[in-house]
Order: sequence, then structure tokens, then C-alpha cells
Amino acid sequence: MKKYQFNEITTMQYIFLISGTQIGIGILSLPAQLADIANTDGWIAIAIGWVISIIASTIIIKTMEKHPQDTIFDLSRRYFGRILGTIIHLAFVGYALLASVTVVFTAIHITQVWILPNTSNYLVMVLFMLPGFLITRNGVRVLGRYAEVVFYLTLWMPILIAIPLQKGTVLHMLPVLKDGWTPIFQAVKTTVLSFLGFELAFVFYPFLKEKQHAVKAMVIANSISGFTFLLITVTCFIFFSPDEISSLIWPTLSLLKTIEFSFIERFEVIFLSFYLFVMSTTGIPYIFTTVFGINQLLGKKDHTLVLFIAVCIFIFTSFLYNPSFADIQTMGSWWERYGLWGAYIFPIILFIYVSVAQWFQGGKKK
Repeated sequence: MKKYQFNEITTMQYIFLISGTQIGIGILSLPAQLADIANTDGWIAIAIGWVISIIASTIIIKTMEKHPQDTIFDLSRRYFGRILGTIIHLAFVGYALLASVTVVFTAIHITQVWILPNTSNYLVMVLFMLPGFLITRNGVRVLGRYAEVVFYLTLWMPILIAIPLQKGTVLHMLPVLKDGWTPIFQAVKTTVLSFLGFELAFVFYPFLKEKQHAVKAMVIANSISGFTFLLITVTCFIFFSPDEISSLIWPTLSLLKTIEFSFIERFEVIFLSFYLFVMSTTGIPYIFTTVFGINQLLGKKDHTLVLFIAVCIFIFTSFLYNPSFADIQTMGSWWERYGLWGAYIFPIILFIYVSVAQWFQGGKKK
């Protein structure tokens, strides 16, 4: 009998769960970050980052295939023993916690700046945590269904983002490779960090019903994210001048302010209200991973109590602490720093270690 037989997700849900985790807060500032490093050639770095993320994702899947019913928390104990395995377990939980805190507080900050400027920090936190609690409590199957619904619900958003293209000029993109390849390679670090989210395959892989499609699903998920990043970045590069885009904090939202309809004002508020669903598909999986990891460490089956305590801590913290934009940037930089290790370097080390360990075990059996 499968370990998670009653909480499995389909391949489509797995795809939308991974891509939803990737397309979060980074997409709002990615064009400005790339323009600051590689000018309008930053779109090339997205293509390179897409290839790297697919390679890293495949390595994770190939590692998990060796023990299809194990999560990263099970693998750490299996191959590294009780002490070192617990340290790796806690490190992954800490990484997921840092990511969830960053996403939640960033979403609250954006909501207060663009939609609800006079609403208290803790009230917005409560509005975020209540649906998050209900979704996370019901496990990975509901997470997958929610991610799929949000994907279909927000399909119209990239199309509307492309509307300002008719007001821009392609000349902003020319000449290609104006400063050579060096700035582009420097910008690759920014793009690979924008693809963070696929590392949660360490947790969600055992829940996948059709595991033979896991690699293909990861390629599709990364491609959806890569196409979205590329579309928004190119649109911003064409619409804004190279000097202007580097000075913008949230170029994607600034782009939306230029979209006008005769029947509605401040379209960016409507857009951002729907985009909160997209950001929730980034934050909620990380919250689930944090709670699931703590629950595994405590040896409990039901994660509801741990989740309830975590939600209460989030809400209580919002009463005492309202992070500034500088604080949020600091959180983001720490998340990116650990994400580089957790999503790109650690999977390679783990794959080599597990492969060598299995080879030695096979040799001893012979």
C-alpha cells in the first residue's frame, strides 16, 4: 500500500503546484533587477536560468525515484543517520519557514501600498491566514486542486499584461548583446533564484500519483514559469526606456498603471487583487512544507495542531512587527542565498551521495 495513497495528486495538479510556487513575488521586480545588471539583454538570462532550473529539477526527481515513498525528511534520516539527518531536516524546515515568512510579509506590504493603505498590518495578516489555514489543513491533494483552480482563474492576466506592447518600441531591445555576455552571465544568478519553488519536489514527489511523468511534469512547470517571466520582462523592456526601468521598484505594477479602460479606473488594483491568489500559491506550499516537516520531526500524523500554532504565531507577530521595505528586501536576500544552496547545490550533493551509497550497498550484497 502506498504511504500517501489517500492524499495523491494528479500530474496536472503537480505541474500547477510547482509552477504556482515559482510564479510569486519575484515576478513583480524581476525586470528591474535584470535591467540593472544586464540592461535589456536580461531576457537571455531568463532562458539560461530556465535550462539550469530544468537540470536541477531533474536531478531532484532522479534522487527521489530511488525511494518513491520518501520525502526529503525521510531520506535525510535514511542516509545520514539520526543526528546529521535531523540537522538536514531542520535546515529544510528553516528554509521553508524563511520562504513562507518572506512571501507572506511581502504580500501584505504590497497589499498595503497598492490596495489597502489604511488597513492595519494584523488585519491583512488575518485575511491571509484564514483561507491559508483551511487549504493547508486538508493536505497536498487540496493544495494541488487549489493551484489548478488558481491557474485557470488567472490565465487572462498574462494577456492583459501584454497590452502595453503596442505603446512601446522594440528599439529598446536593440542591439542584442550590447555589453557582451559577461553581464548576462552575471544576471543568471537572479533568474535561477526566480525559479525557486521546484525544490519542493523533495516534499511533493511521494504524493504524485503517476510518478513516471515526474520529469516531464517538472519540465512543463518550469516552462510555464519561464514563459511568464520572459513575457513580462520583454514587455517591460519594450515599454519602458532602459534608464527608466532600472529606477522602478515594482515595474510590473507600474506597467499595469498604464492600462486604461473607459469603464474602470486604477486597473492595477483589480489586477493585484487577483494576483494575490497567485502569491498565495507560493506562500501556502512553503507553509505546508514547514508544518509538515515539524510534524514529521515530532512523529505525529495529523498536522492540524502544528498548523494552528504556526498561524497563531504569524498573526501574533503581525501585531508586534510591521516590516519595512528594507526589511523585506533583507528577507528576500536571505531566502535567495539559502535557496541557491537548497535548490541547486544540495540536490547535486545528495544525488551523488545517494547513488554512491546505493552502489556500495549493492556491492556488499553481492
